[in-house]
Parts: sequence; C-alpha cells; structure tokens
Amino acid sequence: MPLPLLLMGLWAWRAKLALILLLLWVGGAAAILLWPRGHVARAQVAPAETTAFAISSLLSAHPLALGQGLDTRPGGNFAVYLAALRSPDAARMLTTETALLQAMERNRRDSTLWSLLVSLGLSRALDADDVLAWMERHVAVTQNLGSITWTLELTHADPALALQALISLHRFAEAKVRADLADQAARRVAALQARLQGESDVFLRNNLYDLLAQQQRAGLVVAADEAVAARLIAAPMVEARASRPNRPLLLGLWLLVVPLAVLMAAAGLLLMRRSFRDAALVTRSPAMQGD
Repeated sequence: MPLPLLLMGLWAWRAKLALILLLLWVGGAAAILLWPRGHVARAQVAPAETTAFAISSLLSAHPLALGQGLDTRPGGNFAVYLAALRSPDAARMLTTETALLQAMERNRRDSTLWSLLVSLGLSRALDADDVLAWMERHVAVTQNLGSITWTLELTHADPALALQALISLHRFAEAKVRADLADQAARRVAALQARLQGESDVFLRNNLYDLLAQQQRAGLVVAADEAVAARLIAAPMVEARASRPNRPLLLGLWLLVVPLAVLMAAAGLLLMRRSFRDAALVTRSPAMQGD
C-alpha cells in the first residue's frame, strides 16, 4: 500500500478526524477533572532487626544465612509485618476501629449508579471483603532503593480518615507480630519447663536451662521493646492538599495518546475499506505494466 495514498486518505478525512479528536480531548479532560481526588497519608518504616537489637539473634545462634546480604527482599518479622498490613484480618480491623466502611457506604449511595443498582436488586451491604478490595487499590508499600526504609501510603478523600486508617494498620501489623512472638516464646518456655520436670540427666538439664534462658530473654525483649517488626522513621502524616490522581500528568498523557490513537484507527479503517484497496490496485497496475 503506497504511503502517499494513505496520507491522501487521511487528509480527506481531516475534518472528521479533527472533530473526533476534539470530542475525545474534551471528554477525557472532563473525566480527569471530575475524578474524585484523595489525600495521601504517608509513613516511613524500617525493619526493626536492622535498626535495633535483633530478636532473631535470641532465637538462633546464626540468624544470618550465607548470601542474605545480597537479597533485598524483606525477611523475618518485617516480612510478616508487611503481609499483615493488607491481610483480611487488617480489613476486618478497619471495619471496627475506623469509619472506613461507613465512608465507603456513603460514597456508594451518592454515586449516580446507586439508583440503578437498587432497581436491579444488586444493592447489598458492604463488608470486610469490600474493604480488602479497597485496600488493594489504595494502600501501597514501596521499598526505597537507596536505603533500607519502606514507605507506607494510604489514599482517601477524607484526610483525617486516611491518617487514622494508616496509623491503625501500622499498629495492627506490629501487634500481630508481637503477639505471635510472645505466644511462641511462651509455648517454648512451657515446653522446656515441662521437660525439665521429668529430666534427671544433669548434662541434659544444663542444656535445657540454657534453652529456657534463651526463650525467656526473647519473651522479655518482645514485651519490653518498642518495635519488634517495623520501626517508624517518620511519623504518619497526611498532606493538606489532595494529590491523587495527578491531574496535570494525566492531562498531558491524554493530549499525547489521543492523536496517535485516532490516526492509527483511521489508517486501519482506510486499509480495510474495499474502495480504498481498489484505488491502490489501480495506482499500482500502470506501474507494473510499465515494468
């Protein structure tokens, strides 16, 4: 297909393409500008085992495995902390300790589709599963490549609710790790004490006493330390002005993408039209006869 013929076809449609381009620009810009904006609550944390006395050193004689220094993935108590931040248990906690579920219900009732959902019988009460789906879209955990710190972000239209939800998630995840470690140490202490009561060998009793002291130290550190999983580097704060979504960036991308999409769609439509293909064959046949 000759390129000049394709360009001539696009030029013949210039008025239609300009109208379509204008409509898409206006419609997309209106949707971006009407998109509800949210305030970002942000906090910076670091693994407690890299910024304080490591609890893992109380549980293992050699807590660091070979090659672990080259692995940037989170591990240990901090990995459990990150998993607990967006777990179903955390979603259930937000439904009881914050007003997030009520805010989601108000937003749904204020939407234009609410009357349609009611008429179709699709309206139902929101639950923890809806909160979990909301968390997957609005809660972000990002590793800072230049340091060992991590950034926690939560976006919501209500700044006070965003800050409260972020603080609650941090406290819940930290309490989850602390409770698991305390329960583990208590069960080990109970098992060692029960074994000591029936052990008569002196050498085995000395080894068991060493293990018992190790687990008692671990339980003491868990109960006394301020942070066992994630240490707050920067206290949770919420921005005063809403920044999500980034409207200038979206408008700029929309202005660039729409012309390319319109031109490609128009070129594809021209190539599929029978009359255009026939005209191309007519232009080719004299050249072929000349050869």
